[in-house]
Amino acid sequence: MYAIIETGGKQYKVEEGNVIFVEKLNAEAEETVNFNVVAVATQGEFITGTPYVDKASVTGKVLKNGKGKKITVSTYKPKKGEKRKLGHRQPYTKVEIVTVNVE
Repeated sequence: MYAIIETGGKQYKVEEGNVIFVEKLNAEAEETVNFNVVAVATQGEFITGTPYVDKASVTGKVLKNGKGKKITVSTYKPKKGEKRKLGHRQPYTKVEIVTVNVE
C-alpha cells in the first residue's frame, strides 16, 4: 500500500517506513505531523480525492530540520564592471512516514 501526499506545494509517493525530505514545516524534532492525502493505492484498488481523500490519513515523525547544500548564483554584465555573487541554502524537514491508513 502506498499514498501520494501533498506538502509544500509538491506531491510525494510514500509508504510506511520511508524517509523523505520536504519543504520546511513548522514542527520541531520528534513531533508528529499529518499530511493531506491526494491518492491511495491498496491491493487492486486506487482511490483519488477531490482534492483530498477523506478516509485516508498519513502520519509522519519529524527527524530533523536543516539546510541543504549551498547553491552559488552569480551574475555578470560585460563592459559594465558589474558582477554579483550570491549563495542560497534551502531549508528542509526530514520526515519518517509512520503510518498510512485507509478507513
